[in-house]
Amino acid sequence: MEQVVLLDDSGQAIGVEDKATVHHQNTPLHLAFSCYVFNDSGEFLLTQRAHHKRTFPSVWTNTCCGHPAPEEDMKAAITRRLGEELGLTVRSLELVLPGFQYRAVMPNGVVENEKCPVFVAFTESTPEPNPDEVAATRWVDWKQFSANVLSGETEVSPWCVLQVRQLSQLGPEPTQWPAGDPADLPPAARVS
Repeated sequence: MEQVVLLDDSGQAIGVEDKATVHHQNTPLHLAFSCYVFNDSGEFLLTQRAHHKRTFPSVWTNTCCGHPAPEEDMKAAITRRLGEELGLTVRSLELVLPGFQYRAVMPNGVVENEKCPVFVAFTESTPEPNPDEVAATRWVDWKQFSANVLSGETEVSPWCVLQVRQLSQLGPEPTQWPAGDPADLPPAARVS
C-alpha cells in the first residue's frame, strides 16, 4: 500500500497516510514533488494525467508528479516515478524550487494540499507512458509553452500554472536555471 508523508506547517513529518485515502475535501498537508523533463532539443515533456485518476483526471501538467515514500530520498522517488509512469531514465536531476507549496480544489471539492519541491531533469529517452498513470504525452517548446500558460492560453493543472510562473522567474533557459538550496527543502524531504 503506497503511503504519503503528512506534514505540519513547518514541513516536519507528523505521520503517514495511505495514498488511496489521503485526498478528500479536507486533505491534510503532505509531501510531494514535481519534475520537469527536457530533451536535448530544449523541448519539455508535457503529460496528461490518466482519465481515471482521483485528483485532476485528464488534466495536462508537468512531466511527473508524485509522493516520496516515508524515509525515501526525494531524487530516488523522482527517478522511481519517472520510470514507473513514463519509462524514462534521466540525467542531471536538479532541485530548482525547494520551497514550492500549493493548495488546489477540484470542482467536486477534492483538495490537493502539498509541499511540493520542483526538480528539472534531462533525457535522451523516448517516453513509454504507463496508461494507469499517463493518458498522453507531448514534447513542446518550453518558451512557447510557458508563455501560453502565463497568458492563460494553455490550460494546465493549477500547480503547473504556479510552478511555471516561478520557473519563468529563474530565466528563459532551463539548462541555466540556478540550483535550489537543499537547506530550503521541507525538513521531511531532507532524507539521506
